[in-house]
Amino acid sequence: MKSLRFYALFFTLSVVFGGLNAGRAAAQAQPTAPQIAKNTKEARTNTAQSEDSADKPETPSAPSYSLRTNAPIVTRVGVQNAQTLPLTLNEAIRRALENNNDIEVAKNDVRIAESNLRSLLGIYDGVFTIQPNLDRSSSTGRGATTDFRVNSDFTQQIRPGGGSIKGFLNNSRTENQFAQQQVTSGTSTSSSAVFSTSLGVTYTQPLWRNLKVDSNRRQIKIQRKRVSQSDADFRRQAILVISQVQSAYWDLVFALRNQQNQVANVNLSRENLRVIEAKISAGSSAPLEKAEVMTELANREGELLNATQQVSTAENRLKQLFLRDPNSSDWLAAIVPTDAPVFSNDPVDMDAAMKDAMEFRPELSRLRLEKEINKIDLDFYKNQTKPRVDLVSTFSLDGLALGKVSTSSFTSPLVIPQTAGSETSSSAYFYNLICRSTITPPPGCATIPSVVVSGTPSYYNGGFNRSFANLFRSDAPNFTVGVTFSFPLRNKTAKADLATARLQTERIDAQTRSQEQTVIAEVRNAVQAVETARLRIATARTARENAEIQLEGERKLFEVGRSTTFLLFQRENALTNARNSEIRAETDYNKALSELQRVTSTTFRVNNIQVDSPAGNQQ
Repeated sequence: MKSLRFYALFFTLSVVFGGLNAGRAAAQAQPTAPQIAKNTKEARTNTAQSEDSADKPETPSAPSYSLRTNAPIVTRVGVQNAQTLPLTLNEAIRRALENNNDIEVAKNDVRIAESNLRSLLGIYDGVFTIQPNLDRSSSTGRGATTDFRVNSDFTQQIRPGGGSIKGFLNNSRTENQFAQQQVTSGTSTSSSAVFSTSLGVTYTQPLWRNLKVDSNRRQIKIQRKRVSQSDADFRRQAILVISQVQSAYWDLVFALRNQQNQVANVNLSRENLRVIEAKISAGSSAPLEKAEVMTELANREGELLNATQQVSTAENRLKQLFLRDPNSSDWLAAIVPTDAPVFSNDPVDMDAAMKDAMEFRPELSRLRLEKEINKIDLDFYKNQTKPRVDLVSTFSLDGLALGKVSTSSFTSPLVIPQTAGSETSSSAYFYNLICRSTITPPPGCATIPSVVVSGTPSYYNGGFNRSFANLFRSDAPNFTVGVTFSFPLRNKTAKADLATARLQTERIDAQTRSQEQTVIAEVRNAVQAVETARLRIATARTARENAEIQLEGERKLFEVGRSTTFLLFQRENALTNARNSEIRAETDYNKALSELQRVTSTTFRVNNIQVDSPAGNQQ
């Protein structure tokens, strides 16, 4: 009878250990996929099958698996397991800077601000104007006259001093007698055309109001600050996106490693199920124990489902940050992070972090620029309260030509005799009255004296060529100098604008103090988060190492029959939770570092990113 019991016990133990070895061999034979980042300092002391499952999982993908298979088949909707995308953190940041749509919007805002600045600078572009004009006029009883004018000028606003200069060249050919008298100042009326040319310059210079600053210069100065503000907004957006990429990257690392641990936990439950089934077959365990193992296996499979969902959520969040095209093929790829979490025992220098934040935070830079804009407004509105005194001066060269005229002298009788009673001139009438009356004529009537009539000066003979040449005669220059005074009676608008600008100064000061307090609080919280996460890693590592020791001891007790399945499951779950806590502490530490970079605006410096400032914000 004793020998029968001995053989039965030997058979039961053989079945149990045979099932255990078969389970380990099945776990080791699982296919592997590209590894995600894992902590190289981890020391796993669990059983061989749990270590293999934790270090080499299948590429995570919406879970679907069966209890009849050797290992859970983890798949995800919309992701192809065969298409993987190995990705480092630096590469994820680079792709986000190139493709992120929010960053692209911020870039365009900078370009728009620069374009607006160039538009305002266009006020100082010279303007050339030419006005050709042909005028034909006639009236009742008079012949038609034709006038032709070509007026041209070049106007230029001058930035220093706020003055303006206008150069002009006017040419006219007129047959109208009224216009001829205007051109010749009433000294000449010709039956032919009169030609005139005028070349000169007009300069206007403010002497009080608008001398140091005017509306155009104010708008340009303000727009330069707006360009700098848009650059600060771009930097803030880029820093925010980089921080989001870092956070999403480490969340994905945690989600994948958590999924690995859940897969390992499910495999442990499957092995326990095979052991219990072997014991039940050998008659050493009651069939009821199988229900307990099946319940635990179902619970762990549910946790694996949740872990897989977390992988999809974290991966989609990361893809959203660095994929530009909604139809990109990378949406179908499974991201495989290749960077492991970093760790340092060095504490964070609070003073240095606070100094960096106060110097580099884009929000504070934007407020400093807003204060500079307000200073520009104050200077402008103070200037607008002054009277307006403008100097106006003109210098011109005027040339005149009378067309084709005779330049030769000729002799002409002083009086041209006409038949008495038919005179057409007063001189002929008086000549007949004196010399041809019945009264004896005076001795001088026998001979009519003659006079020599000089010809028109040669410098008047010709058309536009002659009038243009006459510009450089010594009698051509003309100049005008004058002053314009303007005194607003009360100037309510300028005074009200000045009062508003002063109130705006107080408002910006309050906003700056509020933002500085926000920055201080964020830096203090970020430094505390880094320090807390650093200490959590040490405590979590200690908890994980002791959980491994407890599980190993509990397993040995279970193998010799001194423990229960319930206690073994508790130890296995405790080890999984300890591993997840360690992973969470490591990823939280790296996320805290990225948050510290964001709140101190050292993201570009730490990640070796060079951002060029726009040329438009340079004076």
